Amino acid sequence: MTIDYHALRDKIKQWGLELGFQQVGISDVDLHEHEAQLQRWLDAGYHGEMDWMARHGMMRARPAELHPGTVRVISVRMDYLPPEAGFAQSLSQPDTAYISRYSLGRDYHKLIRNRLKRLGQRIEQEVGPFGYRPFVDSAPILERPLAEKAGLGWTGKHSLILNPHAGSWFFLGELLIDLPLPVDTPIENQCGKCVACKTSCPTGAIVEDGVIDARRCISYLTIEFDGVIPEALREPIGNRIYGCDDCQLVCPYNRYAEITQESDYHCRDSLAQQSLVALFQWDEAQFLKATEGSAIRRIGHVQWLRNLSIAMGNAPYDAAIVEALTQRLGEHALLDIHIDWALAQQTARRQADTITVLPARTQRLIRIVEKGLPRDA
Repeated sequence: MTIDYHALRDKIKQWGLELGFQQVGISDVDLHEHEAQLQRWLDAGYHGEMDWMARHGMMRARPAELHPGTVRVISVRMDYLPPEAGFAQSLSQPDTAYISRYSLGRDYHKLIRNRLKRLGQRIEQEVGPFGYRPFVDSAPILERPLAEKAGLGWTGKHSLILNPHAGSWFFLGELLIDLPLPVDTPIENQCGKCVACKTSCPTGAIVEDGVIDARRCISYLTIEFDGVIPEALREPIGNRIYGCDDCQLVCPYNRYAEITQESDYHCRDSLAQQSLVALFQWDEAQFLKATEGSAIRRIGHVQWLRNLSIAMGNAPYDAAIVEALTQRLGEHALLDIHIDWALAQQTARRQADTITVLPARTQRLIRIVEKGLPRDA
C-alpha cells in the first residue's frame, strides 16, 4: 500500500485535536546537538539525587534506542491551567498552602498516555500495522527539545517550552513512530532580553539561560527530593508545599494561556485554598484518600508533612501552628528535623512580636499576577 505521508500528517494533526490535544507537531529523532549540554548538566550535579537522570546516559537524546525503528516523534501539548487558579490569593496568604497548579486535579500521565495510544490506534486503522510507542514523562527521553523541533514552542530561560499563543501552562507527550512523516519547522526563540523568570525564582535555581540547578529548585526539593531540605533554602520556599509556579507566573507569554477544557485538571475541593494546619492534620489514610489519582500522592505522607512543616515555620506566629507541629514530634526522624526548625521560627516570631512580611520577590509576583505583565516586559 502506498502512503501519502503529507496527507497522513494532516490527518494525524486533526485526530490529535479531536482527542483533546491543543497542538500536534512532528520532528525527526536527531538530538545529537543536545548530548553535550546534557552531559555538562549531569557533570555539574544539577540533577541532584535524581540518579535516574544519569543512569540512562545518552539514551535520552536517542529516541531510536528507546523504540527501535523510530524515525519520527509526534509531540503533543495539552493545556492544564485550571479555572479560578487563585495564584495571588494563595501566595499572599502565608498560612494557606500553595500547590503547583499542574497537580491540583487528576494525574496527567495516564490521561495523556491513553490519548496518545488512541492516536496510535487511529493511525493504525488508516495505514495498517506500524511501530509506535507513547511516552508521557515516563521514560529517558528529552521531550522538550523534541517539542521544540516539532514547532510546539521554544525553550524559555526557565527551561520550559513556551508557545507564543499559549504560554507554558501545558503538558507534553510523545508518540514514537516508524513512519517517515514530513517534519514541522521550529519556532524562533522570542524571549529576547526578558529575564523575569530568572529574577523571580525564589531560590536562584535558574543558573543560566535554560539551565536549572535542581538542587535549588523548589519543585525538585518538594517533590523529587525526600531528604533534609537545606536550612538556607527553607525560608525562600515560603508556603509552597508541592512544586512552584513562580517562573511561569511572571512570564509575559502566559497572558495568552487558555483555561483547560479538561475537567480532570480542575482543582479538587480537598486541595483548594486549604490552610497549612488543616492539611498538616491529615493522617496517612486521609492523605491517601484526598490525593487519590493525583500526582501529589507519590511523594508520600511523611514528605507531605515535611513540606508543610517548612511552610508552617514560614507562616505568621499562630498558637494553632505551634500546637499542630508539637503534636507530631517523635513521629519520624526526618519530620522532627523540620518541625524543630519550624517551631524555632515560630518562637522567634512571637518573641519579636513581628508580622510576617512576604519576601520582595513574592510581593512583586503577586502584583504581576493581579495586574498582568506587558508582553514587552
